[in-house]
Amino acid sequence: MKNKSLSLNALFALATLTLLNATASAQATAPAATPEHTLSGNLSLNSDYRFRGISQSWMLPAVQGGFDYAHSSGAYAGVWASNVSGNSYNNGAGMETDVYGGFKFNAGQVAGQDLTLDLGALAYVYPGARLNSAPGVASDKKYDNLDLYLGLSYGAFSAKLSVAATDYFGLNSDTAGYAYFSSLGANGSSKGSAYLDLNYNFDLGQGVTLGTHVGYLKVRNYGDLSYTDAKVSIAKEILGLNWTAAVVGTNAKKEFYQVGNAAGQDAKRVGGTGLVLSVAKAF
Repeated sequence: MKNKSLSLNALFALATLTLLNATASAQATAPAATPEHTLSGNLSLNSDYRFRGISQSWMLPAVQGGFDYAHSSGAYAGVWASNVSGNSYNNGAGMETDVYGGFKFNAGQVAGQDLTLDLGALAYVYPGARLNSAPGVASDKKYDNLDLYLGLSYGAFSAKLSVAATDYFGLNSDTAGYAYFSSLGANGSSKGSAYLDLNYNFDLGQGVTLGTHVGYLKVRNYGDLSYTDAKVSIAKEILGLNWTAAVVGTNAKKEFYQVGNAAGQDAKRVGGTGLVLSVAKAF
């Protein structure tokens, strides 16, 4: 009886130890729970600031950065800023500040991959900036713009449709004569202008990513301003920094998409094809 009792005790101890080890192993391999609140940031140095293919910095360098907050429910908000050219955005602080928020959610799986939808709004603000009605003559019209957007992502593919809920960066009948390099007819409001953004990334291995982008801007009531833009980029993380080289270009009409200096001279074609280099850090 004594030996039998010892055997049962040993068997019980062995079973208990095995169960504890299995539990510890399961805990070690279980995926970490998604944090309820997440705060992240980013900072970058760029040889040019291209927005929808058009240079915002007069084809000069730009420093950019922002902060993002995300909730486990899918809600998010953020702020982002960049220097811009005072030649493009007259009479202001030479800065663009974007404030945005929205909600992302999983819409299910297609062919085994998650389909994520993104609904949100983004305000582009240019502190103090006002359109010039003539060189050196400020009007009371702002460049500020509000977009509403719907985005989706599926694997390496993403798309976003943005629609202007305000006049497109200040363009309307009152400003059509001077909002762009060449004057436009007074064709009414540009509210409802839309931009379609399509992207696909290829993993080339060794930490190298090939990015491709095509976009199309449709400016409501001002068809001469509509255009297509494209970008091809190569990115790789080195020493904890993300290094990117991109070729960016548009077919925007040069008679409208030019920007001169404060006197309206020495105009640069800001929608032409160019090489953009950047180094970024996420934290």
